[in-house]
Amino acid sequence: LGKRVEKMMHEKDYSLFFETLSNKLRMDIILSLERSDMTVGELSRKLGEEQSKVSHSLEALRACRLVRSEQKGRKRTYQLNRESIMPILKLVDAHVCSNCATGCEKGIIKAAKIRARECKTS
Repeated sequence: LGKRVEKMMHEKDYSLFFETLSNKLRMDIILSLERSDMTVGELSRKLGEEQSKVSHSLEALRACRLVRSEQKGRKRTYQLNRESIMPILKLVDAHVCSNCATGCEKGIIKAAKIRARECKTS
């Protein structure tokens, strides 16, 4: 492939990735799954959203391989792809705390410390 085509492919991939993370419901799902694996129903109740919206958001997260699912009998449980998303969240936490004036005021520091501790134990 030519360099121009490769660049366009990367830009498209980057756009898809960042669009996936820029959605509030998807980020709420990621942050909820950070604590424990959950079903669509559990996420729907926790987040106060319709199951169909949560399900569609999970599909977008699965498409980027940010979450995985596991079938357990009649239940499908969703979990974070921790090897992928935890370093990204840690990097974002560090950036927000260093560069975004209101980020640290809203409890980002506490979340960043928790993630840093979890990354060390994983």
